[in-house]
Amino acid sequence: MNSPPPPAHPDAVRDGFVSIAWRDREVRIEYRWIGREHRAAPLLVFLHEGLGSVSMWREFPQQLCQAIGVRGLVYSRPGYGRSTPRAADEAWDVDFLHRQAHEVLPALFAALAIDEPVWLFGHSDGGSIALLHAARFPASVAGLAVLAPHILVEDITVAGIEQTRRSFMTTELPQKLARHHDDVDSAFWGWNRIWLHPSFRPWNIEAEIEEVRCPLLAVQGLDDEYGTLEQIRGIARRVPQTQLLELPDCGHSPHRDQPEAVIAAASALLRRTPGG
Repeated sequence: MNSPPPPAHPDAVRDGFVSIAWRDREVRIEYRWIGREHRAAPLLVFLHEGLGSVSMWREFPQQLCQAIGVRGLVYSRPGYGRSTPRAADEAWDVDFLHRQAHEVLPALFAALAIDEPVWLFGHSDGGSIALLHAARFPASVAGLAVLAPHILVEDITVAGIEQTRRSFMTTELPQKLARHHDDVDSAFWGWNRIWLHPSFRPWNIEAEIEEVRCPLLAVQGLDDEYGTLEQIRGIARRVPQTQLLELPDCGHSPHRDQPEAVIAAASALLRRTPGG
């Protein structure tokens, strides 16, 4: 693999932020490099969950990158973390995950002058984005690890998100999320409203992911409160090179509930892949 050159436009990159043009405005993206000096190592890009951010990953990206010997890039999507919040009148539509996969992620790679095939490590919504990006841009992705991804909307998913909405309105969840997001309402309501909107219920990417060509690890906890094993088993039926990891005593965040198992499986996937 070729190591990434320095950013093409140094003035656009400063103190962990890079600017991209998206939705007819300039958007600031928060990011963090891990082990960037190891330029000969593969690059693993982390894509966070529906309420996640750079800081919400905590120490896991560092632990994973060190364990498997790769560089890492962690970033907060627009609307999350320290990245530019949603505009006041901006409501996400049914295609919001597609736009992240097809528009934001390529723009981020261009802004950071990343021109090599990358590995993607996506959790929940981030897993769906990783799958969609790999299907649309197969030459740019060396491999995928997706944790609790969504490929269709299930009853359990809607019920879980409705419960999270009630918690946001009646508990200290907003204060907890404020530790990780400059604009908590931007992060929460952008995600919650579209997932619970009736127009989103038919959302389904099963046909699209058949275009994924790279090695793929799909992980899900047996106690996931937002999805059943059909999510990852559905991936395996459509992407034959998929390796499944179904974890007991594990909820929607396998990297928090079973970090050792996730690190071991990701390491094995990388070792089995030519050029990894």
